[in-house]
Amino acid sequence: MKRKVEIAVISDVHLGTYGCHARELVHYLKSIDPQTLILNGDIVDVWQFSKSYWPKAHMKVVKQLMGMISKGTRIYYITGNHDEILRRFVGFEMGNFRIVNKVILEINGQKTWFFHGDVFDTSIKTAKWLAKLGGKGYDLLILLNRAINWIYAKMGRGRVSLSKKVKDSVKKAVNYLSDWEQSVVDMAEFHGYELAVCGHIHKPEIKTMEGKKGGQIIYMNSGDWVENCTALEFNQGQWKLVSYWDDIAPGAEPLSDDDLHDQTDQDLFRELVAEFQLGSTVMGVN
Repeated sequence: MKRKVEIAVISDVHLGTYGCHARELVHYLKSIDPQTLILNGDIVDVWQFSKSYWPKAHMKVVKQLMGMISKGTRIYYITGNHDEILRRFVGFEMGNFRIVNKVILEINGQKTWFFHGDVFDTSIKTAKWLAKLGGKGYDLLILLNRAINWIYAKMGRGRVSLSKKVKDSVKKAVNYLSDWEQSVVDMAEFHGYELAVCGHIHKPEIKTMEGKKGGQIIYMNSGDWVENCTALEFNQGQWKLVSYWDDIAPGAEPLSDDDLHDQTDQDLFRELVAEFQLGSTVMGVN
């Protein structure tokens, strides 16, 4: 049975890359029935995109999102740096679906700011080529990590995150993440927002921080679907951080290979077109 959720937030899915946990994301999306879904940037990885790599599970994510739109879920697609090409389409709106750079909502009486967060990343601003090179290195690390976790699973051991160990052990990385979060909070305080919701740094978090002027700002990060597989959910007046591995996978039926892999590309495309036509009818688009 699907869980009723008022708002769900996911970010940094990186569809089109080897590190993307698309199967797990499909499983998560099928487990919820949100009124609003916020895709907070880097959903499709245009930087690393290759025509030769687009698995059926990645197409299933797109199909699942289209199905949610057709069934009435309001979806905001906030642009990120890896899908920055979509920024030229900001303002596009079709029924329940919108492409935006940010979303401001009053939730539970609090002014809440949703944005991807790459605007505070100096590495992108000053050396984009270096950021892209780092992205390729990160992908290789994630592939190695998945191989290790596969072996660990066979041995009955728990999951490990190499990227998290690197981030936690390198002082410069720790300082960078801390400074980045503080910049977000200071900007939120300056604009009068009480909550700031980001993605980008792949570090799931909910915490209260103090702004430069002494204000208390709630900082939240939805994490990613490459290493953490996390989402933010708001329901009945409360925000919570949901982990696929800890909260969804243990009590759910195993992922079905039949459901995700046995269809042909043509079958998936036909289903996607069918969802779009249904959505067009619901949204009044001819």
